[in-house]
Amino acid sequence: MDVVSRRDQSLAALVAAIWGFNFVVIDWGMGDVPPLLFLAARFLAVVVPAVFLLDPPPVPWRTVVAVGTFMSLGQFAFLYVAMDAGMPPGLAGLVLQAQVVLTIVLAAGVLRERPTRPQVAGVVLGALGLVVVGLGRGGHVPAAALLLCLTAALMWAIGNVVSRASGATGGLSLTVWSALVVPVPLVLLSLVVDGPAAVADGIGAFGWRATVSTLYTAGLASLVGYGIFNTLLSRNPSAAVVPWILLVPPVAIGSAWVLLDEAPSSGELVGGAVLVLGVLVAQGRARGRVSDPTRCTPDPSRPGSPGQRAPAGR
Repeated sequence: MDVVSRRDQSLAALVAAIWGFNFVVIDWGMGDVPPLLFLAARFLAVVVPAVFLLDPPPVPWRTVVAVGTFMSLGQFAFLYVAMDAGMPPGLAGLVLQAQVVLTIVLAAGVLRERPTRPQVAGVVLGALGLVVVGLGRGGHVPAAALLLCLTAALMWAIGNVVSRASGATGGLSLTVWSALVVPVPLVLLSLVVDGPAAVADGIGAFGWRATVSTLYTAGLASLVGYGIFNTLLSRNPSAAVVPWILLVPPVAIGSAWVLLDEAPSSGELVGGAVLVLGVLVAQGRARGRVSDPTRCTPDPSRPGSPGQRAPAGR
């Protein structure tokens, strides 16, 4: 299997840093705004005005809707509600990385992308790091919040596989156009779950902190982060990209420590180091076979193989 270019590795690390800090920004900005309404504002900022400046991605509309439903609507609706229900930002960044294992498993089953031994070893180390950090937290997290965050991880994993199967080369275009399916359902859900009065109060409570948080989450986390991430998935095997996202928890925990006074335990620090080691191991393949950074070597006998256009029905 070809190795990922250094440029793509650097981009994946940048995305992990942006997303790791994102959890602190969400917690800092949400305040008294209902979580689903707050999320709707984020994706409205993703869509407008970018949707008028970018052409639709060259994939079937069902793919665009599926990516938006799982990777954006499903993942973040469960995540924001989990954080509102008591999931600390640093731990949310950790638990959400269950998507790494779930993505590789789903990609192996659906896309027939067989991970290499270093990738398997890296994911195992990463999963071990997640367990170590989780144990270091002491378990003082509401069960409902934990379950919601794990469901968010599953939604992200499904969205990753759909994005990878689409073969779309315009990651930013797919990010923006798929976000069209997010704001209206979220506002309706907020009206049902929180009630019209809470929604009206939330709009009134949308101050400068909520605005800054929305600009960060929409501009950097969504447009820049997912634009790069979807592009990386389009030209590299899933198992070569998603292990880099295991770097998100150390960033999330570190930023929560500095800015929110969530001091990490020794278990969290050790687990974070194991996570970083897992990423390095997953990327530690032979250096003599550097791939063309614009594409992956396809296996023509495999449906959904890298470099092939997925069938319209996928």
